[in-house]
Amino acid sequence: MAIVGRPNAGKSTLLNALLGQKLSIVSAKPQTTRHKILGILNEPGYQAVFMDTPGMIEPKYLLQTVMMKSVQSSMRDADLTVFIRDVAEDLNPDEVRGELEALREVPPPVIVVLNKCDLADQTAVNTVLVRFAGSSAAPEAVLPVSALRGTGVHFLKAEILRRLPVHPPYYPEDSLSDQNERFFVAEIIREKVFECYRAEVPYSTTVRILKFEEKPGRKDVIEAEICVERESQKGILIGGGGAALKKTGQTARKDIEKFLGRPVYLELRVKVRDRWREDPIWLKRLGYSE
Repeated sequence: MAIVGRPNAGKSTLLNALLGQKLSIVSAKPQTTRHKILGILNEPGYQAVFMDTPGMIEPKYLLQTVMMKSVQSSMRDADLTVFIRDVAEDLNPDEVRGELEALREVPPPVIVVLNKCDLADQTAVNTVLVRFAGSSAAPEAVLPVSALRGTGVHFLKAEILRRLPVHPPYYPEDSLSDQNERFFVAEIIREKVFECYRAEVPYSTTVRILKFEEKPGRKDVIEAEICVERESQKGILIGGGGAALKKTGQTARKDIEKFLGRPVYLELRVKVRDRWREDPIWLKRLGYSE
């Protein structure tokens, strides 16, 4: 199942709610997700595979073009698409029309999720629900949900399970994702960059894991490089006397240890990679394209 929608609609939060644990990073800033994140839910009698995807946008540079290709391929590969819409934002007629147009581009079958319903005026939510349910895109179901609070998630899961195809499990029953620990450690560090820095700086950064050494009985050793595009961004990330980078490392280390279930030693460094978001070679090295 592909989870798609515009930036900051709550796709990653919904994936985490469906899985019952945090897998995808989340941020109040839009366009946090860059990769397709596979989440695997194993329960008695079924295995459901969810794909968290980047927010649907009009690309402005090569990285975003690659991200949108990932969204399109996810929808093509999915048996079902969950189209998520933030109903807590301004619900003017033009915005709703834009969402309906976007929905027509999504291959059927589709379930529409009206997310953040706990923060929205209920009359407005019902109006939007009726408009989506009666659209020419003909979704399978339209459900109000609060992914953050868990409201309505069990109803959504029931709708999804009704439409699961009969097939042997694609992944081992103890799998949570097809990505390895290094990937999620890099994502946790990137999440902390989004949390700790403002304006456009987080969007110009990415994270490379340079060393990941497990040491039984001792702390794992992780060395990571935060890539930026300009020297000025490097200075902002490091901060006076290295204070900003130290704070980022401390907050990241706590979440990494929680995710891995073991203590780690984390070393962060910052490297300037000029215009890496427009460089196809670096995008491939950084795992954004094959």
